[in-house]
Amino acid sequence: MAEILKVADAVVSALNGGTFSLPLQAKREYLPRFDLPEMDQLHVTVVPRGLEIQAASRTAAAYDYKIDVAVQKRFSTGDAAELDPLLSLVEEIAGFFQMKRLAGFPTAAWVKTEHPALYSQEHMEVLRQFTSVVTFTFRVVR
Repeated sequence: MAEILKVADAVVSALNGGTFSLPLQAKREYLPRFDLPEMDQLHVTVVPRGLEIQAASRTAAAYDYKIDVAVQKRFSTGDAAELDPLLSLVEEIAGFFQMKRLAGFPTAAWVKTEHPALYSQEHMEVLRQFTSVVTFTFRVVR
């Protein structure tokens, strides 16, 4: 199995074992795309995104694995009472791995979290769906 998939599976395991303000069941996929009727339920999808390799020392390389975590759910009213808990969950997930190693793959250490767009305005307008993607970078040195 590719190492990035092992890292992604460890992210799924960590999320599923975590305690959050909303109950979640994370799942690894290659593409976080679902039929609209399925979106009435909360989806937390872990997607392997990319790899960067650079020198860590004269004899070792740092493998930086980028993993996306998507939080998606269709909404009815789109008011603060409905959307605030989803954005709070995203913020909790964004801070969940900070300064930690993955228990399911302990050679992978958190390096950074990126969350440039809090949610997709297009998904809100067109699909009436909350979609937010957080990108984590985990480093393995070997």
